Amino acid sequence: DRRREALAAGSPVQPIIKDVGEIYSRLLDHRPVIQGEIRYFVKEFEEKRGLRELRVLENLKSTISETNEHVLPKCEQAMHDGLSEAFERLQAANGTIQRLQEREHEERKLQMDKLMAREEKRVALSEEFMKEQQNKRAEVDEEHRKAMERLKEQYSEMEKELAKYVSF
Repeated sequence: DRRREALAAGSPVQPIIKDVGEIYSRLLDHRPVIQGEIRYFVKEFEEKRGLRELRVLENLKSTISETNEHVLPKCEQAMHDGLSEAFERLQAANGTIQRLQEREHEERKLQMDKLMAREEKRVALSEEFMKEQQNKRAEVDEEHRKAMERLKEQYSEMEKELAKYVSF
């Protein structure tokens, strides 16, 4: 802008440029008007809202201090009492569950011992049965062998007798 003014200072165009600058500042430069409006708004806001906001903040402060002094300790005490009672109940329940688990474990152990005793007895009976079967089989085999020998003797005697008759 200063260059333009320096160049136009000695020319007849200078009054025209000056008039255009004034027209521009009046029509297009809104900064002074906007700044005035902002100052007015801030002043009105501070006067009208300032006291209301202070009252709201004072009310909040009193509510917070009352809560900290009275309500919070009551809540803490109630929570402590409730949690203590709940903790005691949980401990009692835990003890009961442990006793039940021990009983169940003992019952399972007894059942397993009974089952093992039955299994041992069954194995012993099975072995005894198998030995008995072996002995019976041996007896049957012996009887069969003796019967076979008798039959062999009987057939050999029959052959001898038959051989006597064949010679006729």
